[in-house]
Amino acid sequence: MNNINIAFLLTIIAGLSTLIGTLPIFLKLKSENNIICASLAFAAGVMLCVSITDLIPESLNMLEHNLSNFFTVILSFLFIVIGIIISMLISKTIPDVTKTTNNNLYKVGIISMLAIIIHNVPEGIATFISTTKNINLGISLTLAIAIHNIPEGISISVPIYYATKSKFKAFGYTLVSALSEPLGAIITYLFLSPFINNTILGLLFSLIAGIMIQISLTELLPTSLKYNQTNVTRNFFIIGIIFMLLKFTF
Repeated sequence: MNNINIAFLLTIIAGLSTLIGTLPIFLKLKSENNIICASLAFAAGVMLCVSITDLIPESLNMLEHNLSNFFTVILSFLFIVIGIIISMLISKTIPDVTKTTNNNLYKVGIISMLAIIIHNVPEGIATFISTTKNINLGISLTLAIAIHNIPEGISISVPIYYATKSKFKAFGYTLVSALSEPLGAIITYLFLSPFINNTILGLLFSLIAGIMIQISLTELLPTSLKYNQTNVTRNFFIIGIIFMLLKFTF
């Protein structure tokens, strides 16, 4: 098996790991509110931690290859802000039809799905390119991505399921976001390989960080807090952060 085939295989594995995040919707749990509250807080902790400890440092590292330190920081900050604005615009395009909790959950699920698709495509690009150059690097990157894709799957499937009561919809929407990772590899293989460089990837990672920070702080956490279980929200938010920090021990 050559490097290109392995690269495609690893991006598929990384993407499909998102589906592990659908497991909570298949479990029969006594307290519906607890699982929603905990899942959203956990996903918020993961997304925020990924942004601050992973995406932003990686963006700065990539931009430094071709830019001075000053322009590296300025461009990274600018694209984080653009990411926040994009995420806010996505939220605005999904208006609250009603003020019911179910509708709010559905909106959170859709916004998370769109954001994670935007997130997964460049991850697929990065995994594909890294693997074609260095298989060991590609395997390490795949493991890291797979670990944080699981709670991202939770952030889509749990709110969609409890808003619609449809496991099919929850699983289907999560699957769409999962397939966006290998889609990034396919796009790279067919069109982008000659044009992708450290600067472009660095800007993309800053953009994604901004999107995920906005979703964590203005969608996932506030929705979790609406269930009036502050201790559950706080504890699972912290658990989400710790979960992602443990990734660095692998």
